[in-house]
Amino acid sequence: MTVTLARIVDAQAALQSVIIATPMIPDDQLSRRLGARVVHKAESLQRSGSFKVRGAYNAIRMLDEAARQRGVVTNSAGNHAQGVALAAQLYGVPATIVMPEHAPLTKVTATRGMGAEVVLHGASFDDAGVMARQLEAERNLTFIHAFNDLDVIAGQGTIGLEIHAALAEATVIVVPIGGGGLIGGIATALRALGSKARIIGVQAAGCDAVRPSLAAGHPVRIDAVRTIADGIAVKQPGELTLAIIKELVDDVVTVDDEQIAAAITHAAQAMHLVVEGAGAAGLAALLAGLIPLRADDVVCNVLCGGNIDANFLTRVIEQVLVKQGRYLMLRVLIPDRPGNLAPLLRTVADLGANVVDVFHRRATALVPIDRVGVELILEVRDKIHGGTVITGLRANGYGVAEPGEWAAQ
Repeated sequence: MTVTLARIVDAQAALQSVIIATPMIPDDQLSRRLGARVVHKAESLQRSGSFKVRGAYNAIRMLDEAARQRGVVTNSAGNHAQGVALAAQLYGVPATIVMPEHAPLTKVTATRGMGAEVVLHGASFDDAGVMARQLEAERNLTFIHAFNDLDVIAGQGTIGLEIHAALAEATVIVVPIGGGGLIGGIATALRALGSKARIIGVQAAGCDAVRPSLAAGHPVRIDAVRTIADGIAVKQPGELTLAIIKELVDDVVTVDDEQIAAAITHAAQAMHLVVEGAGAAGLAALLAGLIPLRADDVVCNVLCGGNIDANFLTRVIEQVLVKQGRYLMLRVLIPDRPGNLAPLLRTVADLGANVVDVFHRRATALVPIDRVGVELILEVRDKIHGGTVITGLRANGYGVAEPGEWAAQ
């Protein structure tokens, strides 16, 4: 058996009253930068925060009543967990979800909030899968695979139908890859509808299992996972999905965590969208110039998830702003006498910089006994403005150094 267009169309009919037909959002800033038209399919706005509810609901729909009553079990880093939990809740089916011990708290909380039993086990998606299979046998539950399942793939393929209906002229389709269910479903739908678009898969460099699997001709398991894109941190693609990727997908590229972080920040700044690491993988590849484009290309990129912890999102954006020159970190030595900090801060204000943090340090071996060290974190407009601030401070008699050393006044 295989995934067919008829199977995907059937899933679409069943999902119509369940899911959101997520919007296609133009990215004018990126379009200007790349010289091609870029539109994002915002599955980050889907119910449960990702595309996963499509496949999960379709898989539970296809179970017989006896299997539903016994309940379902699965393993997930977070998004499939929430998709299964929501689908099970809608059907009134008991759900047990095994998640890695260090799964994002927001995803664990959201999964429990939808009525699922959450079991934390292991360090990765694959480790959690071992426990899920054990619970399947012990409790006589039905396992809902995150990607290597025909009904799951068909459910994800409904995104391909929506893309084709909204943007039939697309010439490039960019899709993140974890286990391959999303790109497998989308590619199946688009090729069956006659699309000649180039379909490009994007994996996290810290969990790149698809390319070695394609080279070997069978699923290959990688040893280690290290990426902020936990939603696509899968050590081995499925047999079903790998076969579809080999037949229908044109290329697979990888992005590193720094590129993913830049994409998360771009989504927030340029499109006002909250996107997680996995959801931003395709955008990261476009921003990094890893996908060759022509001037007449119409690109559809799938933002497949938005379930990111608020604290982690803040850290990501702050780090990217530092790299973009929007945050400036300086060290200055001033005489240790009352009233000397205020003139320094007035000078900073006069130069148009905003003080984010000030650290006043006496107790450090690097500071002379008659001086006090002042560490400044400043918000500036860009790198040019940051340079102007440094020049202005020096012109006012302040010795300015980068972090790691002290500058004497």
